[in-house]
Amino acid sequence: MKILMVGAGATGGFFGGRLLEAGADVTFLVRGERAAQLAEQGLRIVTPKGETRLAPKLVTAERLTDAYDLIILAVKAYGLSAAMESFAPAVGPDTVILPLLNGLAHIEALQRRFGEAKVFGGVCTIVAFLAPDGAVVQATDLASLTHGELDGRVTPRAEAVQAALSGAGFSASLSASIRQDLWDKWVLLGSLAATTCLMRAPIGEIEAAPGGEAFLLGTLSEAVAVAAAAGHPCSDAWLGRTRAILTTKGSPITASMYRDMQGGGSVEVEAILGDLVRRAEAAGVTTPRLAAARTALEVYSARQRPSAEAAA
Repeated sequence: MKILMVGAGATGGFFGGRLLEAGADVTFLVRGERAAQLAEQGLRIVTPKGETRLAPKLVTAERLTDAYDLIILAVKAYGLSAAMESFAPAVGPDTVILPLLNGLAHIEALQRRFGEAKVFGGVCTIVAFLAPDGAVVQATDLASLTHGELDGRVTPRAEAVQAALSGAGFSASLSASIRQDLWDKWVLLGSLAATTCLMRAPIGEIEAAPGGEAFLLGTLSEAVAVAAAAGHPCSDAWLGRTRAILTTKGSPITASMYRDMQGGGSVEVEAILGDLVRRAEAAGVTTPRLAAARTALEVYSARQRPSAEAAA
């Protein structure tokens, strides 16, 4: 299967690199400084078990002409529009687009642009970041990728995608309920982002503060209510595991949005919290904690825009 990995940051670099290492036919669609960096020093993946250096095939949008069987999309939500334009020439009649973004707005945007039939649902779990020297650093051994047809069918093409992703140094699974998987991750990530960004602290510090556990669980309850109103209620077993994650004493866990904010970077507030709050309002679900976090992050984003525009 001919695979195009759109993005070579922490997520795209890791999953694409592992596929390449396993012998898959992978090409990375990259641009600018990252393209030059990878061409010069290769793709470096640093894990708790050691370091791997790979020589990836690279292509820029200007030179992209061939259609690919599978396009894996690993960009931030605010880069989606530009990414769609860049990989559009690679979308052929039988291409499958597998996005690894958060929330659901990206699914709808991709379907409008390329048609409903081409878009899969995808959920990945990994704790990784891009180091200043360009290395992809995996902080823990956890790495999984779940995918599937959005209507829940287990089709021959879904099985072909599963075969292409299997045996590549991460857990790959084909789901018959990928929409629920997307909602489950959104609920967890929205709760984690709202609490850690609003409180400017990891889970353990929030839990230890007076009223901290109640705030954490209250935020989770709001997100769970939105999912239920959308027809995707979280299971009791999932809720038990998630409550434990959000109330673990001394936990260092933070959301990636919190880490982006701490580093002065752009944040995915619209895709993760803005869209969640809007869906809550449309369904008549009250979400004061999520709404407060969304407003705080919109204020942060507005302050970042002048400096970004000045640097452009």
